[in-house]
Amino acid sequence: MDENTWVTEAFEDHRTRLRAVAYRMLGSLSEADDAVQEAWLRLNRSDENEIENLGGWLTTVVARVCLNMLRSRATRREDPFEAFVPDPIVRREDDPDPEQAALLADSVGLALLVVLEALSPAERLAFVLHDMFAVPFDEIAPIVGRSPDAARQLASRARRRVQGAPTPDADLAEQRRVVDAFFAASRDGDFDALVAVLDPDVVLRADGGALRPNVTRVVRGAHEVASGAITYSRLSPFVRPAIVNGVAGVVVAPQGRPFSVMAFIVRNGKIVEIDALSDPERLAMLDLAVLDE
Repeated sequence: MDENTWVTEAFEDHRTRLRAVAYRMLGSLSEADDAVQEAWLRLNRSDENEIENLGGWLTTVVARVCLNMLRSRATRREDPFEAFVPDPIVRREDDPDPEQAALLADSVGLALLVVLEALSPAERLAFVLHDMFAVPFDEIAPIVGRSPDAARQLASRARRRVQGAPTPDADLAEQRRVVDAFFAASRDGDFDALVAVLDPDVVLRADGGALRPNVTRVVRGAHEVASGAITYSRLSPFVRPAIVNGVAGVVVAPQGRPFSVMAFIVRNGKIVEIDALSDPERLAMLDLAVLDE
């Protein structure tokens, strides 16, 4: 085996993990792929004989690239933070995907990614690398330009914020029953039935992007969310069930054209959070195999 072939195969052995790191760091599939590609380019410009731990070296490179992306994003983002929905990972209920499973290990749902968006870039990096990938703080410290103790504090602050992220019930079939009831009530225009499946403090986060600013909003409360569901009841016939970041969700696709991807957090038989991505530009970049049925 020649040297180039060895380097390529060694990198491919780490690609899935690197993409998982980048996805948690960025909440964007396209940016995660860009970060992994940048790591590949830097590896090709380096002397692999001087790299003692390739996996650790690549993780550090991806982390630094993601940190720069996060810092750049913080200076140019104009959309209201609360309404931002990270890129969802969508699959059919009957079609498990090993690569998607690797990306979503440790229950990385949209609700958690939304909370991570509220962290500073350094806090997010410290939390993701240490708590999700067991990278020691003495390796994290030079990436964020802090001491190991300071890096530990960054992760600790992030951990306290993340503990507030809503977690769904484990029973996926029960999640689906509640989501189906939500759309049945919407289709029938049954306001009371809608309110019955919503937690009183439910939060709906909708991200329409630059092309659908009228869709972008955060709605709180069962009556307010139910009213919105009645307004969009005309779309109920175009709802297709899907698994979105490991929880019951749907793809809304009138005439087979994606209008929205929605993920539902169901707890104790009630919907406590809905995250909906309706940005046409970002929807076009997703792999929506559920539409190939």
